[in-house]
Amino acid sequence: MKASIALTAAAVLAAKVSADCFSTRLGFPCCSSSSAEVWYTDSDGKWGVENDRWCGIPEAPSPAQCWSEAQGYPCCKFTSDVVFTDNDGNWGVENGNWCGIQKKNGNNDNTNLDDVTPDNQITLNGNPFANKIFYINPYYVEEVDGAIAQMIDASLISKAEKMKTFSNAIWLDSIKNMQSWLEPNLKGALAQQKSAGKEVLTVFVVYDLPGRDCHALASNGELLANKGDWARYKSEYIDVIEEKLRTYKSQPVVLIVEPDSLANMVTNLDSTPACRDSERYYMDGHAYLIQKFGVLPHVAMYLDIGHAFWLGWDDNRQKAGKVYSKVIQSGAPGKVRGFTDNVANYTPWEDPTLSRGPETEWNPCPDEKRYLEAIHKDFTAVGIPSVYFVCDTSRNGKKVDRKHPGEWCNQTGVGIGARPQASPISGMPYLDAFYWIKPLGESDGTSDTSAARFDGYCGHETAMKPAPEAGQWFQKHFEQGLKNANPPL
Repeated sequence: MKASIALTAAAVLAAKVSADCFSTRLGFPCCSSSSAEVWYTDSDGKWGVENDRWCGIPEAPSPAQCWSEAQGYPCCKFTSDVVFTDNDGNWGVENGNWCGIQKKNGNNDNTNLDDVTPDNQITLNGNPFANKIFYINPYYVEEVDGAIAQMIDASLISKAEKMKTFSNAIWLDSIKNMQSWLEPNLKGALAQQKSAGKEVLTVFVVYDLPGRDCHALASNGELLANKGDWARYKSEYIDVIEEKLRTYKSQPVVLIVEPDSLANMVTNLDSTPACRDSERYYMDGHAYLIQKFGVLPHVAMYLDIGHAFWLGWDDNRQKAGKVYSKVIQSGAPGKVRGFTDNVANYTPWEDPTLSRGPETEWNPCPDEKRYLEAIHKDFTAVGIPSVYFVCDTSRNGKKVDRKHPGEWCNQTGVGIGARPQASPISGMPYLDAFYWIKPLGESDGTSDTSAARFDGYCGHETAMKPAPEAGQWFQKHFEQGLKNANPPL
């Protein structure tokens, strides 16, 4: 995920509501005030001029109007559950759309995020997703609003609007983005928690190891596998995250740790020189961050275990048990809650059409459900003390068009999967949650063969093209995911 500037929750929501002013549908911004000077009036509304550009003048709210109606959103009629909080007030969701929550006296509860301060230390017990409000990622809300502005199909727009009501992970994929995104979102979640009177869970992806994604090119990181960048990873990245987490100690936090890294240590050390060069930093990096984050009682960590068609084979799972056990022990006294699978991948939760045979290269775990069932047994058998899972269901609702299950880049046929939910499967008490870790619409990698970060998988037949760089918005892929959502939006 790439963010060019730091956006507070308030700034993002302001951008969101202004995008729904009448003039934005005509390609013009909304004026900053309902009292702006009227330069022109037509059947669409009143027009002003700001920054040498036409803008639509919003109507001033009448005393009878809900505060959110002035920003293009109705007042909540039935719900008082706070989903999002910014300086305008408390926001809820009804019928898949945002609505403003009024106080009983009719006034809006304006919350100044700068005045929000943490309370006493909390301690997570059991499933960290259970009985929590899931924090809405404000940057993704802004991305989806930008996507909606490009749509004309009313049905598709309705589906996209619903996407803004679901939680997904916030990726701290560079030192700069971590500095921009970590504290503002912790503070936004804390403000919402104070308003709602219920714990608000924020999910972050820790993703900046030296030599990151050693077996791929599309998502290589900023830090190289050398001593200098290893020192930066510790002092400028992990230590800063630790400091902020220690400050915001009164709210629950989940960390998804370094996707793809340890899975590469299981399968690609012998075949990929870049992975051999990164091995020390991957292993020491995990030990360091587990020691730092794993002692924080309000934080739960999940290490990445790839997906069914990476580590699903018997020999890979057995080797993985040894690697992950060693890593977790190296991080003592820090503790790990469990593991996350299918991050940024497309493997269905269940695929009854597949079994162990030639089509799956004799993989006994051809879907994520069977994979987690097997991994749970294997990891428990080697003595890993806490074996719980979070499955990424953001893009696995429909079996994609890939001809080989190892295809991972911008796959055609994509569909949104199961919605974020705690304890989603009866009979699998070790499955903590379905959750959207990779945001639908953000590219897996560029299809431009001349680009420095071009990966061959992004040029394969079943990879949608043309595709932008990893993390950049991919409108066509997003729209296909909406259409193929399972269950439907």
